[in-house]
Amino acid sequence: MNTPQFVRYLALGDSYTIGESVAENERWSNQLAAMLAEKNIQAEVAIIARTGWTTDELWQGIQVNPPQGMFDLVSLLIGVNNQYRGYDINEYREQFRFLLNKSIEYAGNDAARVIVLSIPDWGVTPFASSQNRERIARDIDAFNAVKRKESEKAGVRFIDVTPISREAVNDLSLIASDDLHPSGKMYFKWAKLILPEALKILEAIKK
Repeated sequence: MNTPQFVRYLALGDSYTIGESVAENERWSNQLAAMLAEKNIQAEVAIIARTGWTTDELWQGIQVNPPQGMFDLVSLLIGVNNQYRGYDINEYREQFRFLLNKSIEYAGNDAARVIVLSIPDWGVTPFASSQNRERIARDIDAFNAVKRKESEKAGVRFIDVTPISREAVNDLSLIASDDLHPSGKMYFKWAKLILPEALKILEAIKK
């Protein structure tokens, strides 16, 4: 049997990364680690994330609990709470760029080892039923356009999970029991989408 590849994985974010309302093994980052294990890659997952965090709050959280050492893989998913609170999109651009540069630092200054996830559309959830769903979708698209542009400029990998999040409009099993956050089933779809990119990163490290 081949010797497993041992890797360190850092996941930075908010409720979507910590997996609000789902079990720990249903978080997309943990499901990704389980998929990697099937490929003989053992990933030690470190998560710095909390429900409700904006870009500036994520940075505060990182400073309280700074990542130690270098990581083979780093993911960043942040911004929904900036949008939800009506924060300025240009402020988001600056703060996201800062966090992106930090993510690259944690990945040994290798942008190719960083994966950015788009912001899901919470406007399709039962929680948002009394709100202007079209406006929420437009806002999410605008924030994601900023996120994609900054990611491309920095040379990191960008994964668009927003279309999967919008499938929940016709499939409530993709939403957790709180009527707002993704279920383990939706996170499985995210992890499956991310897996090929993660494998490319970790294969390159082996060489």
